[in-house]
This record gives sequence, structure tokens and C-alpha cells, in this order.
Amino acid sequence: MDRNLQKFSLFGDISILQQQGSLSNTYLSKVDPDGKKIKQIQQLFEEILSNSRQMKWLSCGFMLEILTPTSLSSLSNAVANTMEHLSLLDNNIPGNSTLITAVELERFVNLHSLALDFCDFTAEMARVLTDSNHVPLQRLSLLVHNVSVMHKSLENMPNDEHWKALSRKSTSLRVYIMAFDTKSEDMLKILKPSIPLERIHFDSYITCVSGAIVDLISRQYDKFLTHFILMNDVIDTSGFPDLSDNRNEDPLVLLAWRCTKLCLLAIHGYTVWAHNLIAIARLRGSDLKVLEVTEESIDFDQGELADQDVDPVHNLIEQVSLGLGQPWHAVMDIESLSVFTEPNRHFYREMQSFTEQKAAEIEHKAAEIVHKAAETCLGLTA
Repeated sequence: MDRNLQKFSLFGDISILQQQGSLSNTYLSKVDPDGKKIKQIQQLFEEILSNSRQMKWLSCGFMLEILTPTSLSSLSNAVANTMEHLSLLDNNIPGNSTLITAVELERFVNLHSLALDFCDFTAEMARVLTDSNHVPLQRLSLLVHNVSVMHKSLENMPNDEHWKALSRKSTSLRVYIMAFDTKSEDMLKILKPSIPLERIHFDSYITCVSGAIVDLISRQYDKFLTHFILMNDVIDTSGFPDLSDNRNEDPLVLLAWRCTKLCLLAIHGYTVWAHNLIAIARLRGSDLKVLEVTEESIDFDQGELADQDVDPVHNLIEQVSLGLGQPWHAVMDIESLSVFTEPNRHFYREMQSFTEQKAAEIEHKAAEIVHKAAETCLGLTA
């Protein structure tokens, strides 16, 4: 066993089991009736943790029953004290069980990035992360899953004062949230004004996002938001929800106008009117690096369709391309969407990208400081 292991990352692809409807204790009891296999894997996992001496990155996502609330106790204090990234994700943990407690988090004083189920990230954890003996947290990735929200309480989540304290501790803290089939009333509780929200992704099969939520996001996070993703994997494509319904201004257009750092916008399963898509492209211009909208999500008003001198589809492609300053076209196949994948897989992939991006920035700044210091020393020597 390699004691010098620095990065340990595990991801369990549970999408196949979910598709077959077999993701349950009944299924697990069939493949492992006496629980021996699970226990053996748990022991192996904990052995790896207990034997590690230089681990900086520990990431375990959706490994059914492998990660337990006591797994982290296998890590020595020396390793926990120097850990830089920690992600613990499993929305199948029953009841009020959590994979890490605030008391356990106190050992991880050098964390730069953290990824958890939103219901596991409590007010007490936020308080621990603001303690003077902890380095400033740079990245926080939170998965809001309807299963977790149903079985766990939102009562212990950080309030706005906790988020303000976290932001004061680290002015460069940025947050990534993915919400899966989460009700609007729950999102209104979750989206505190002081969250430094940089990326948000809504993915749903049943519960659609409301225009009011999109409007709230554009008003509260206009200084931070760079990525906004709306995915609605409905089976019936004949009636996508219209976020601009009964509104003077389309919430997506307002998002493009208010959020001046927005560089990625991806939409599937919500009605996007052609004239609003053109407005978004003109408002964001070349700063909007990625604009992905599936063809079936785009609709045209009667005036555009009635003008026989203009091909509405060709006109849309031309106007959006002009607005963005680069060739553009609608996404013809949903599977061609860069964000199209099973939700857990996408969150795990984006969380790692989100974290590694900041790590690269830190390394680059450190290199610049060393280079400048060397230049100064050489100048003094000369």
C-alpha cells in the first residue's frame, strides 16, 4: 500500500442502478446478503486512509455504503491537518446521518476546497471554517438533492450572517451549487444573499425552476455568477415551461444584463424565445464564451413566423452569431450538450474542475511571487 499517496479519488456510477430501478437496500441485500463484501471494502478504504502519510486530496462520491460517518476517523491528525481538498458525497445516507461533523472538520485546518451534500453543510461547520486556525477556504461545492432535502432538515444550514463571516474570512471564496429536483420554496430558503455564488446548475425530471428563482439569482449574485445551467429532462417535449410567462421582462435576459461576469449559459427543457436569445447574445457579447441551447427549447413568436421574407431559424443563427462575435448554432442533439450527463457524474466532474482551476491560480500566483523575489534579489546583488 502506497503511504506516499497524495490524491485519492473515488466515484461510484450509480446511474445504471437508478435507471433499472434497483438502487435500494433490497438490491444490495441480494448482491451482498450478509454484508461481508461491503464490510471488506469499507475496511480496505479505511486501511488506505490510516496508512496514508502525505494525502492532500480525498474525494469520495456516491460509493454506496463504502463511506461511513466514521471513515474519516481513520486519518491521522497529521494528515487531516495538511489535507487541502475534501469531498464527501452520498445522498443515500439515511436519516440525519452525515459523513462528517463540525467537530471532525476542526482537524482539517488547511482545507482550500470542500464538497458536501448541502444538508450536511451546517451553520456550525461554517463557524468552524471561519476560525482563526483555519486557512481561508477558496472553493465550496454543494449538492442540493431532493432525496436529502426530504430526509434531512434545512434548519441547521448556515444563515446569511454565517455566509458573511465566511466571505470576510476569505474574500476569494466562491461557491458552486447543483440543485436536483429541488422545490422553489426550498431554494428560496437556501439562496442566502451573501453566498459568493459563482456557478449554479439546476437539473430536474419533475420539479422545474421558476422565473422568480432565476430573477432572484440575477439580483443577488450579479457580481459573482459566471456559470448558469438549466436542465429539464422531461419526457414530453410538447410543453416546456416558459420562465417569461406573465412577466414584462424575461428572467434569462435580465440574468444576462445583470450578471456581468456570466460566461457560460446552457439551457434544455425550458422555452427560450428566439428574440430573447438574440437579446442575451447582444447583452453579453464575446464575454459569453459558451451559449448552449437545444433546438427543441427554442420557440418563435407569431410575428417572426408570419414574415415570409425572412427565414426565422437562419435569422436567429445570424443575429446570435453577430451578437457573440463568433459562429453559433442551436444544439441539435441533447447528448451533444457539454453539460449533458447523469447529474451526480456532472457534479463530481465540475466540482473537480472548479477546485483544480483555483489550485492552478494559487500555484501561478505563488510562482509569480517567487519569480519577483528572485528578480529583486538579483537586482540587489548586482
